[in-house]
Amino acid sequence: QVQLVESGGGLVQPGGSLRLSCAASGMIFSRDVMGWYRQAPGKQRELVAVITSGGSTNYADFVKGRFTISRDGAKNMVFLQMNSLNTEDTAVYYCNVHRFPMNYWGKGTLVTVSS
Repeated sequence: QVQLVESGGGLVQPGGSLRLSCAASGMIFSRDVMGWYRQAPGKQRELVAVITSGGSTNYADFVKGRFTISRDGAKNMVFLQMNSLNTEDTAVYYCNVHRFPMNYWGKGTLVTVSS
């Protein structure tokens, strides 16, 4: 079993930055893919970025060049550095561990981009 706790969300002005963190407890295996998803009001949850233990990454087109995902294997943590935020980035951001065929989710952290 894996428990995930996100932190770092909050209110930020357009053009600003935030860094999200996710701490995983329980066993994290090298084959696990860690990542971030988000869900805006009235919309479906969507992938933001994922990262393997080897450091391979995949980003949604709408965050390429603005967001950076990273992973600390020793601490079982994953991070999301978000720059150049805009109002469309407002959402609840969820940490995810994918261990086929299971998905583990955190409770989410709210990011609000507003002036």
